Amino acid sequence: MKRLAWFVIVGALAAGAAALSAETLAPQFMPADHRALTRTISYAEMESFLKSVDGTGPVRVSVEATTARGRSLYLVHLRRGDHPTWKILFYAQQHGDEISGKDALLYLIRDIARDPRQLPEDVDLWILPMMNPDGAEAGTRVNSAGADLNRDHITLEQPETLALHQVVRRVRPDVAVDCHEFGRDPKAWAKRGWSKWADVTMDSLNNPLFDPALMAAAERRLAGVAHAETKSGHRFLRYWVGGVPPDDEQRHSAPDIDSAMNAVGTYGGLSFIVEVAAGPDEAIPRELGNRVDAYLVVFRYLLRDDGGRTGDLATIRQARTRTLPPFLPINYLWVNPKAAVTHFPVIEVATGRRAEIATANMMTEVAVKKTAPTPLAYAVDPRAASEIGALLDRHGIPYERLTAPRSVNAESCTLLRLENEFDDVYSRYEGRQIARREPQATRELPPGTLWVPLTGDTAQRAALLLEPSAMYGIYQYPRFRALAVDGEALPVLRIVRY
Repeated sequence: MKRLAWFVIVGALAAGAAALSAETLAPQFMPADHRALTRTISYAEMESFLKSVDGTGPVRVSVEATTARGRSLYLVHLRRGDHPTWKILFYAQQHGDEISGKDALLYLIRDIARDPRQLPEDVDLWILPMMNPDGAEAGTRVNSAGADLNRDHITLEQPETLALHQVVRRVRPDVAVDCHEFGRDPKAWAKRGWSKWADVTMDSLNNPLFDPALMAAAERRLAGVAHAETKSGHRFLRYWVGGVPPDDEQRHSAPDIDSAMNAVGTYGGLSFIVEVAAGPDEAIPRELGNRVDAYLVVFRYLLRDDGGRTGDLATIRQARTRTLPPFLPINYLWVNPKAAVTHFPVIEVATGRRAEIATANMMTEVAVKKTAPTPLAYAVDPRAASEIGALLDRHGIPYERLTAPRSVNAESCTLLRLENEFDDVYSRYEGRQIARREPQATRELPPGTLWVPLTGDTAQRAALLLEPSAMYGIYQYPRFRALAVDGEALPVLRIVRY
């Protein structure tokens, strides 16, 4: 991480903090009132702005990584106190065409640079305002390699997602927020004469391997944001995806770790995804400014202590030192176990009024369909050690490369098939890995085997990445598919005793 050699000519405030020039306070591309913003801030404008505020008051700017097209991935650090106890990471625009989270973060930086008192002294704030500058400049969801960054959090093949995980491991945020947008008026909804009701949606940790106390703490913060948004005049719903009610299925955020919310959550903090509603073709005047305002409500709520911070910090410490449970969930999905009826709000386009659609197809709980006993460690076959070792390195997971044979009691898993079609019955993604656990047997691991113990604060992440009996494993990805042959043992053994 390189500090930028940028300097801003400033005078001194009476309090001794650096003052900002008039241009920095209100550059032409950033209206003084964020609600008046009518076009997004470009990469070049963002870069110019960050140069202008670097070194001002609590603001420090650095370059964390470089994209394939040579653009910088900027990291902004804001801190006032000497011993902050609450670490926050905000990051935006993983999808290059989802703009308002980045715009809101730049306004947040501007406001704190202008008045550092807006940053509590006990908060250590880190911001990646534009995760995908190549996609942002091209106006595309994907980056310049054609990759959806928010599906790259298992393999970490892209420099942008790898950089995010490096920041997370270095900072270890207590709170992390991933900023996105959703379309308010998709065609299927327009055919029914409806548009989506919510202005802002948000979800929190939901993988069933996470500490239940950590998930409960995240849900409490979620409720606090919901109250703050409603109080500010923004319509709030818990994050959801899916088709049109009442016949199509809806559910909350996917419980897998290939997207950022749960992937960042594997490091033990409270992790969230936020999406705000983007209208068609920016047709509503000041609509972008309203989206920015909804985001600023989220950020400012999470910056302040709502009275639960001490308890949340204790919960986070517990989650980071927690041993794995005796069984690993390996197959799970969203369900509505009692066919509960949800009154789903929509906007009637013809009247502009809110209507509520009764549906029992809103899935409200994650159900575990299958588990496997938690192993003591994993052993990676030498033939797969190069690819899987590099994956572990990218995730910061320690391992040992055996230099002598080691006798163990282990289970292998036979790959029966990899299903690449979407499952319409269970609404499950493609890439399902169907494997069979074989009986325990004594094995001698040869030199060159990778030994991955399930201990310490990386155990949870290692289990979620490597468990060979999991329905969604690494072999759904092209670079690892070559390591798996239908009808043969997968290259990761489950160590039961050694």
